[in-house]
Formats: sequence, C-alpha cells, structure tokens
Amino acid sequence: MSHRRGGDREAQGEGLPVLSLVGRPNVGKSSLFNRLVGGRPALVEDMPGVTRDRRYGVCDWGPSRFRVVDTGGLDPKAAGILAAMRSQTLRAVDEADVLVLVLDAAEGVTAVDEDVADLLRRTGKPILVAVNKVDSSLRESALAEGYALGFAEVFGVSASHGRGVAELLDAAVTALGAGSGTKAASAEDAAEAEPPIRIAFVGKPNVGKSSLVNRLLGEDRVLVHDQPGTTRDPIDTPFRAGDREFVLVDTAGLRRRRAIDTQTEAVAAKMARDQLARADVVALVIDASLGATAEDAKLASFIEESGRASLVILNKMDLVRRADTNRRMSGAREVLDFVGYAPFLPMSAFTGRGVGTIPDIAAKVFGEWSRRVATSELNKNFEEIVARRLPPSGPAGKHIKLYFITQADIRPPTFFVSTNLPSAVGHPYRRYLVNQLRQAYGFEGSPLRLALRAHRSKRKAQPKARE
Repeated sequence: MSHRRGGDREAQGEGLPVLSLVGRPNVGKSSLFNRLVGGRPALVEDMPGVTRDRRYGVCDWGPSRFRVVDTGGLDPKAAGILAAMRSQTLRAVDEADVLVLVLDAAEGVTAVDEDVADLLRRTGKPILVAVNKVDSSLRESALAEGYALGFAEVFGVSASHGRGVAELLDAAVTALGAGSGTKAASAEDAAEAEPPIRIAFVGKPNVGKSSLVNRLLGEDRVLVHDQPGTTRDPIDTPFRAGDREFVLVDTAGLRRRRAIDTQTEAVAAKMARDQLARADVVALVIDASLGATAEDAKLASFIEESGRASLVILNKMDLVRRADTNRRMSGAREVLDFVGYAPFLPMSAFTGRGVGTIPDIAAKVFGEWSRRVATSELNKNFEEIVARRLPPSGPAGKHIKLYFITQADIRPPTFFVSTNLPSAVGHPYRRYLVNQLRQAYGFEGSPLRLALRAHRSKRKAQPKARE
C-alpha cells in the first residue's frame, strides 16, 4: 500500500475531501484509522469508549489524497459521556463527503449497529460498509449481515492485518469522485511553505485544556465533559490566526505515575509526554482556582527538560476573586520559578478572557526559541558580562579564563563557552551567564543551554627538520 503518514500532514489536509469512520464503540475504528493514515497515531485498546474526540489524518492512495476522521463510538440512544461523544461524532458525519460504517464481524450486527445505520442513511451521503475483523476467509460469512442493512457496497476488512483495505480504499476514492485531492504540489512548493507552529496544551486532568482549544477554534472540536480525563488521544487541529498557521495539540491530562491506575491512562499519558518532543511551543495549563501545585512544577520540569519554548496559562480566572488575582499569579511564579522565562498568562476559557492572545504570544516565543545571535556581537557583550563579574578561582587557586562564546544551535538556543577549566565553573556562575544572556537578548519563553568546553591552545609552529 502507498498510504502513509508523515510530519504534519494533518495540518496539510485542509481543503481535502473528508472520509469519516463511524460505528458503535469498540468495532475497530481507531485500528482502521491507523491502517489508513499509516503508523499508530491513535490510542487502541480493547475497551469501549477509548476514542472520545474526532481525530484527523491524511491518506494517500495512488494519485488521490483525502482526510480521514476517526470518531468515538456512536450510540444514538446513549446518555452521559457517551452522549457527549455522540455530538462529536455527529460533527464528523456532517463534515464528511463519504461515510464508512464500521461493523464487527466477530460480534455480528447489533441493535446499535442498526440504529447507527438508520442515522447515516438519513444523511443522503455515500456510505461504504467495512465489516472489520475478517481476518480470514472463515469470517467472510459475516458480510451477509452487512448487506442485510441495505447498503450496496460492503467490504470485509482486517484493520490489524490489512486484508481487504485496498478494495475499501478503491471504493472510497471512487465515491469521493473528482473532489478527491491529488498530490500535485511540487517539492519546491512544499519546501517554500512555512511549516505550522505546533502548540501542545499540557497539564493535569480537568484544568481546561480542551476548553481552551475549543475557544480558540470557535467550535466544540474536542470533547469537554466534567469527568476528568475525557481526552485520551492527543488531538491535532490545524488553525490559522492572521497570516500564521498553527497546529493545536490537545493532550491527555498528565498525572503522577502512581496515580495512573489503568493501562489506557498509562498509554495516554505516554502519548501526551511524547507530544513534547513534537511540539514547538508547550502551553502548561494550570487551574487558577486551585493555584500552582508541586504536580504542576513537575510537569514544568518535563517541559524545561524537553527544550521546547513554553508559556504558562492560568485558566479558570473567572473562578478567582479579583482581589486574589495578583496573589495567584505571584504564587504560580514562585512555584514555577525555574521556568520564570515563560510568559504567565491569566485567562478564562469559559468567558474567553485572554484566550485570543495565545497565537500571537506563541508565535513570539517561537521566534525567540529560533533566534540566532551573530558571533561578533555575542562576544562583544560576553567580554562585558565577564568583566562585570569574574569567575571564581578554580582548584588550588588557579585562575579560570573564559576565552570566547559561540551559539552552536537554536530551538533551543545553545551556547558553547571556551575555557581553560570547564569542570571548575560551578552552577552559580553558569546561571549568572545565562541570566546575562537573557538580559542582553531576551529569549522570552525559551530555555537556554550553556556548555563549557576546554580551550584548544594554538599549537606552536614546529621548526622544520634539517635535511
């Protein structure tokens, strides 16, 4: 198969036709989604309700390209959190050009399957039926039940093994028709396009990450429910603000490892941590009504260690009395003093206060994270920095010399300092150098890395040997 997933292709899928995978819980929609877009981007476990939000990917099939939407289980008569999942799924149904009804060959057609089929039939949209878990010819008899629902195109597939998926994709491309996208963009165009800035929203469960994303998007793109942990998969959503493209990543709530009590939560937490490595900017979301906690500080340390640009959002400020606002802000800065370089932003996803500033501030810290300083300018300031505070003496009173500084890398900005005694320069003086670099150049929202390296003395020219 030629379908595969790469980089930020979800963000490149805007404007492509949409194929939505729909069905009752636990029939294998996420496994089929993974098969169609390539890799394993969706959380899969043998438990109903693991997928709760709409997930997007891009499928390449021959010359065609289209978006694939993975949805939570649809039960038209469900209540509680399943009802909230239903509203997310119905949005995916509304935006789809083609619908794929996914059934389970092992369990056969159930009353819920019949209800879902009736709901989809009323849309008037093209419908393909994928009878999943047909891992061998022994299960092909299950196709008869799929045909009994009254649809003309029924395919036996195995999401886990790939059986029958090619035939399903051929039918999907035909159903999408002339609207299916083509891979016409040249490599030069792709190279010139500025990649979107990935903003990952991380934090403890129930701090309002999904609500912030929805407020930015102006729609209920991700599931919001008063039950903590309703986001399981990281949800990638393309977003445009002004002339800049972003990808908003809503992640599962992170908790202390000892508080994670199910395999699903453990996998979801790992996927959320993995998003740090893929993000450009990480927004740590804190519940302002509770204040910053030691757990928030631990998450902040993960972000700092990842080297990503960052900002701290104190959400739910609508629940904080005006007289307590400054106290909550200063308290958060005190708990998270080691990431004091990050902007601290009070806001409320509920009222919308301050939320609109996120894209501009994220773009600003991304720019600082990507900043490079000319070596000549850097060394001119470095001489003054060292002159203001000389390094302490080394072992046995030996004088420490700092010769020059270079910026070795960006994202995060990384500096090398040449010295005669690297191991003798302690943490306090290293911190002084970092603080002075920040004072001179800003780098707001970006961690800085400083490494000291042994100076290579110039070798004296050796006299030529006499002949």
